[in-house]
Amino acid sequence: MKKLSLDALNRVDIPTYKQLKKSPIVVVLDNIRSLNNIGSVFRTSDAFLIDKIYLCGITAQPPHKDIHKTALGATDSVDWIYFENTLDALDDLKKTGYTIVAIEQAENSTMLQDFRFDFKQKYALVMGHEVKGVDQKVVDACDMVIEIPQFGTKHSFNISVTTGMVLWELFRQYKYSK
Repeated sequence: MKKLSLDALNRVDIPTYKQLKKSPIVVVLDNIRSLNNIGSVFRTSDAFLIDKIYLCGITAQPPHKDIHKTALGATDSVDWIYFENTLDALDDLKKTGYTIVAIEQAENSTMLQDFRFDFKQKYALVMGHEVKGVDQKVVDACDMVIEIPQFGTKHSFNISVTTGMVLWELFRQYKYSK
């Protein structure tokens, strides 16, 4: 096996990317403190054609060199909007028909492997603070909670890892299960 060159990957340029049909998914970052995590979420969102990222609270906004370091230009391809308050962002999303989903460990959560993408819905996935998770008031405003099962000694995944796992699963269902 020979590793593919960057040219062989046939990636689109940013103007072409902007014209592509996006997944009916947005990511909401609820008070993310690490600029590297924010950049990673942008990069992963680019890979899975995520419609938009909502940056909320203390979550930093592009342009910033530490976001750029991990985003590698995805802040130019993925649309984003800033809200000072996450609940205001969720209100905005609900008004436009999104199902709001916290990614968290909670009572009555749906395990990621059991979640089934409803092709009639648009989804807003709320990712929480690196230590505190999704704020309880934000969880209360969500329509449902998805949880990633874990089997080791740690109680959580890094937010960029969590985002990657959840976006891949939802994108996989959206793209390949129709």
